[in-house]
Amino acid sequence: MRIFLTGATGYIGSSVGVRLTAEGHTVTGLARSATSADALRKIGIEPVLGTLDDRGVLARAAARSDAVVNAADSDHLGAVDSLIEALAGSGKPLLHTSGSSIVGDDARGEASEKVWTEEQVLAPDWRPAPDKAARVAIDRRVLAAADRGIRSVVLCNTLIYGHGRGLARDSVQIPRLVRQARNSDVARHIGRGDNVWSNVHIDDVVDLYLRALTDAPAGSFYFVENGEASFKAMTDAIALALDLGIARPWDIDSAIAEWGYEPAVYALGSNSRVRGTSARADLDWRPQHASVTTWIQQELSHTA
Repeated sequence: MRIFLTGATGYIGSSVGVRLTAEGHTVTGLARSATSADALRKIGIEPVLGTLDDRGVLARAAARSDAVVNAADSDHLGAVDSLIEALAGSGKPLLHTSGSSIVGDDARGEASEKVWTEEQVLAPDWRPAPDKAARVAIDRRVLAAADRGIRSVVLCNTLIYGHGRGLARDSVQIPRLVRQARNSDVARHIGRGDNVWSNVHIDDVVDLYLRALTDAPAGSFYFVENGEASFKAMTDAIALALDLGIARPWDIDSAIAEWGYEPAVYALGSNSRVRGTSARADLDWRPQHASVTTWIQQELSHTA
């Protein structure tokens, strides 16, 4: 299969691309520069020079491919529209990457009992928080493309941990916490750290992308998760692994000054508790990694 991949140099996209090439597929990847193009060639991905704003580049690459994996910016409407237009009527797969911050709250380290299901976020009358409305609209646009002759699928990832298998080694949330802890010698969580995120290992994420590419029904939405943990549990694991005592609370203003508003409030201070049953039922997805705190302790203890 010939697959066009956006986000090919990123954490998720690069990991998916390396696995696809290992499975014998031909992968072309969007590259924004000659340097990125050279890096992709070294891992067996054929570069296509361009950006998400280059509608013609995206359209031509998608039309020449048997499938498209959009693992770049989840909030880039123009790129999604370009890919949909290029694939309309083809029956080809379009996998789109989203994130479970679509159900995140402004908890600032407080716990929530709310757990979201796939059925709830697919309900026509569900309305996300205003900050996430644009992303949800894009997800729904991708799902609706099933009515235009595209085997469209949305993979809504939770907190991803583990080292990437391609060009990008680190994910987003845990590395931010680790860098802050190492720089200050204090591991910190926002507020009480009782906020909880569902999570999943990168290897299990990649496995689901490959299964969805070949077998997911048109119009499928999958929460990608395998367990959950509070940020206090994760920062306690960081503190233990780095021999920093115990993790300590941080006020939201200091956290925003360190990480910025969106990362502090939604990526690190919110609750995003979801349950993904559809991938297990549709695709027999059986993730193999189940403890983010164990992974933190094992990996950081080796590198502390």
